[in-house]
Amino acid sequence: MVVVTRKRRKLGNPLALAVMTTLWQKPMHPYEIAQTLRSQGKDASTKTNYGSLYTVVQNLEKHGFVEVTGVERQGNRPERTVYGLTDAGREEMAEWLSDLIAIPAKEYPIFESALSLMAALPPDEVARLLEMRLASLEVQVASGRGALEKLYETLPRLFLVEVEYQLHMVEAQAQWVRGFLDEIRQGSLPGVDAWRRFHETGELPAEFTE
Repeated sequence: MVVVTRKRRKLGNPLALAVMTTLWQKPMHPYEIAQTLRSQGKDASTKTNYGSLYTVVQNLEKHGFVEVTGVERQGNRPERTVYGLTDAGREEMAEWLSDLIAIPAKEYPIFESALSLMAALPPDEVARLLEMRLASLEVQVASGRGALEKLYETLPRLFLVEVEYQLHMVEAQAQWVRGFLDEIRQGSLPGVDAWRRFHETGELPAEFTE
């Protein structure tokens, strides 16, 4: 089996890719880029620090991916530099986006990290905390479904696929948490008795050291 790896890129900040795809629509000044990202809901799927957006644009220009295409001035407002994608920027944008879509990458969600360390807490406490998480997830699912249905009324599905994906991931997490909770409560989770005994006695069970 051939394993395809991602190309190491000059810029790795996803915000840089979001900026390039925004400029792919038309040349803009940084403030307009920020407004467009917000109005199109891209700040819900890409960690967006508007304070660093100017630095991102400067780095893109430094690497030849964007260039100054003009200067705008409206009334008494300061001049605003307008940037557009270069040919190299269009190529980089297409290659980078293609890699992200086609090649899975190991990510490190905080919840996954917490699960890997949860044995440090008693199983009944973990169950209580997971019940709290599940309640929050169920609220997110319900509100997410309602919001998505409203968005379908005004936007083509093409521009909502990331919202669909986010909702699907929340639903999948809720389903997994629900099943895992049942295993802890029913005592069917392998090792749960030893896990509970460890927190009751302070002695590490033999099966944990094998």
